[in-house]
Amino acid sequence: MPGWLAIENGTVLPMTQREIIANGHVLIKDDRIVAVGPGPAPEREGLTRLDARGGLILPGLVDAHAHAGHGLTKGLGSASGEWMTIAGRIYARATDAAFWHAEARLSALERLLCGTTTAALLMGGGPDIMRTETPEAAEAHLDGVRSVGVAEVLAVGPNRPDGPAHYLSWTGTESREIPVSPREQLTVARKLIQAHNGDGGSTLQIAVSLPVFTGTDLAIAGEDAPAALSRVALRLAKETGALLVQDGHRDGSMAAAAATVGLGPRHAVFAHSIDLTEADRAALRASGAAIAHNPSALMSVFGRCPAPELAAEGVTVAIGSDAPAPDRPFDLFRCMFHMHRYHATHFHDDSVLPPWQVLEMATIEGAKALNLVDQIGSLEPGKRADVIVVDWAKPHLWPPIEPVQRLTRFANGADVASVVVAGRVLMQDRRVLSVDPAAVLREAAGAYATMVARAGLSERFPLLSEGLPQ
Repeated sequence: MPGWLAIENGTVLPMTQREIIANGHVLIKDDRIVAVGPGPAPEREGLTRLDARGGLILPGLVDAHAHAGHGLTKGLGSASGEWMTIAGRIYARATDAAFWHAEARLSALERLLCGTTTAALLMGGGPDIMRTETPEAAEAHLDGVRSVGVAEVLAVGPNRPDGPAHYLSWTGTESREIPVSPREQLTVARKLIQAHNGDGGSTLQIAVSLPVFTGTDLAIAGEDAPAALSRVALRLAKETGALLVQDGHRDGSMAAAAATVGLGPRHAVFAHSIDLTEADRAALRASGAAIAHNPSALMSVFGRCPAPELAAEGVTVAIGSDAPAPDRPFDLFRCMFHMHRYHATHFHDDSVLPPWQVLEMATIEGAKALNLVDQIGSLEPGKRADVIVVDWAKPHLWPPIEPVQRLTRFANGADVASVVVAGRVLMQDRRVLSVDPAAVLREAAGAYATMVARAGLSERFPLLSEGLPQ
């Protein structure tokens, strides 16, 4: 049960004023931070002390953009285009609640092991296939995440108007076609928001997702056309106070949206955002929305997000993994390194995105992007107690100087030793306490086997038969 907890005997990075507290502590009561300071924590009745063993104590990392479902579609395709086609078919025609529950636990466990305590995920993806025709898949996903204990913002919303009109719904080996309507998907989104966003202390929240439309798309007239659908989604986000998420802005789409339907409430986050025009950037600045930059994503291969420039212009820029498929993990340390190299190469300047700025983008700026800065992103009294400890005593992190530089240039997810979310110790000294990892893998293997068979992919992608954890 929650109570008094102290994380101490480590170098504390509060992520407030670029401060470093040598040999410090974080004192927690129930799910909230009470104090942060030097030396050991003061004694409290029933206090549990977690020894950081000289490591680094910092806020849990914040992943501003990822996807639900992708954890069980990794490697299903020889190239990105084929993977996109296969993933879309799987999400629409080969999944059930058991799939979404198993995949959620698998992805949440990966994030836990990498020190990401909060992530924003879209409920599906690939070619804008969102499994939101009923609340069932999202509820199964949230239940899976809840069992692991990490925090999440799950974005739910409509497909494109020209997306599939029917999904397959499975009960055991039997399936039936069910209709899918973007308008009905938004009705489901409202129901999910009403069910999950009322409790201010919850670690699980719902956001509104909306496909990105081009200027040509938005010029189409009609009650179910992209512009009309966008207005309904924007109104839902404004009325409920939910975060608005859009995945894939590029090359004029922001300016077109701003001119046609608006860019939504100020609490919005736009993922990828590559090859932006000057009009896009002006619209973004005027909107007050944030950017989730995904340096390891495929869209960052095809175009560039001007992340350093946007940050200099006052735009909130956070880091997203775009994980966990087709070819990238949830490891935000890897993303931090990649982000620096990506832009340093572009500018031929190693001083671009210095370590402190990069770490802020993975913590406090991520919290701002997700409209959670009053709750997470820094170690401050009153904020939710989401804290990680990074093992400092490793050859690739030695000698023990310049901790922020070591974290952003040398560390990886496997260096995370302990994780606390909302005051609950989920992992200590690399031992997961909240869930049995072997059980998570077995459940995922079963869901994978069922999904591959339903999708008609068994011959191409043979199932695991040996070596599963017991």
